[in-house]
Amino acid sequence: MIVQMNEYIKNLKTPIAIVGMARSGESAKRLLLASGLLPENVLTFDAKLDTADFKDPQELIARGQPKTLLVSPGVPLASPWIQKAREQGLQIVSEISLACSFLTNEKLIGVTGSLGKSTTVSLLGAGLGAFSKNYFVGGNLGTPFCEYACELVDRKRSVADWVVLELSSYQLENCEGLALDYSAITYLTPNHLERYTSLQDYYDTKWKIFTLTKKIMFLNKLGGELLEYAKNKDLTDLYVVSKEDSLFEPFNLHDAQLIGKHNQDNLALATAIALEAGWPKKAIEGMTEFKGLAHRLENLGYVNGIRFIDDSKATAMDSVIIAAQAAHETLQHGGRLHILLGGKDKNLPWEQLKNLANLQDTVFVFFGECAGLAQSKSTLPGTQYSTLKTALDEVLKLAKSPDTVLLSPGGTSFDEFKSFEDRGDFFKRVVSEFANL
Repeated sequence: MIVQMNEYIKNLKTPIAIVGMARSGESAKRLLLASGLLPENVLTFDAKLDTADFKDPQELIARGQPKTLLVSPGVPLASPWIQKAREQGLQIVSEISLACSFLTNEKLIGVTGSLGKSTTVSLLGAGLGAFSKNYFVGGNLGTPFCEYACELVDRKRSVADWVVLELSSYQLENCEGLALDYSAITYLTPNHLERYTSLQDYYDTKWKIFTLTKKIMFLNKLGGELLEYAKNKDLTDLYVVSKEDSLFEPFNLHDAQLIGKHNQDNLALATAIALEAGWPKKAIEGMTEFKGLAHRLENLGYVNGIRFIDDSKATAMDSVIIAAQAAHETLQHGGRLHILLGGKDKNLPWEQLKNLANLQDTVFVFFGECAGLAQSKSTLPGTQYSTLKTALDEVLKLAKSPDTVLLSPGGTSFDEFKSFEDRGDFFKRVVSEFANL
């Protein structure tokens, strides 16, 4: 039986201010209230939301007088006001730590990486779904970990056999109490450099997952800069996974539904974890049947003989390169590849895209706030447009059967859209309208 007011929550000093009211913040609030805390002891802060109790940090500290800050992953712990609050003795906790306090005998798998973590977690979820009715998949992937704990408290579910979590670097900054049976790092490449003091700082934060792992951590052999970063690390309890390993021969991973060679690496990583965890063969079969996530190299099929691929999630240069190569490798004879690049810049190395100029029959189209910057740094030929809509309108005039149109922007969506999902959905709507012309 789950005790609602557990010891962890009893030991949190109140009032508790939830800092950042996106999905993880809202989920943490629900869990605190469901666990018996009085509403007056749960404050909310979000600089961008009028519905939050406080929008100004100084007002939160002075008038709300919180004793604990539950900081959402999107809010940097390095924020001066949070550091000052810590120095003044306020407890700093997280949604992940809160959820962990409700765990009993679940087995946990955590996955992080600059690229591929969402797909790898989803593959593990597809594997579990093939043989188990009692598991949880979430974290940074979309469903906050506290949602699982809320369902336990509300007695809407039983304790899961397996919990699989996607863990961002932001979450790994602040996750006291998290203990993983198995973990994996999919890929390391420059990302989020607007938040971290250096690339080393970013990679070190990702590597923290190793210290949280009780059994084995798995590394993707073709994980960008991952093995180079790890070469001076203690490799005890590490397993470097290659899709070429003879271990995978009985499972025909090459017949998987996912597009792209990189997804063979993700599948091999997930398969290695499943085998080590003792999952049955039907789990691997479930993973090979997984067709991919929305907005991540999502094949939208053919419209008027033109193939459309939604890779709106691509906000790192390696993601763009991987997507471009995968789309180019699968071009039909006589077809051209149209790549939509741009959005909002986040201080990433666009110059890494220079080699895409070597892809024959490829047209580059730049859009959004960073269109000029992206083209200037990448030195790729092409045209520039102020919005994704105007860029797409032009592409749809030029593209013909059997071309491929790939949205793999590199930049974030925040110049025009609320999220990468919103941007991808817009792309899908335009393609749908094109189908009806």
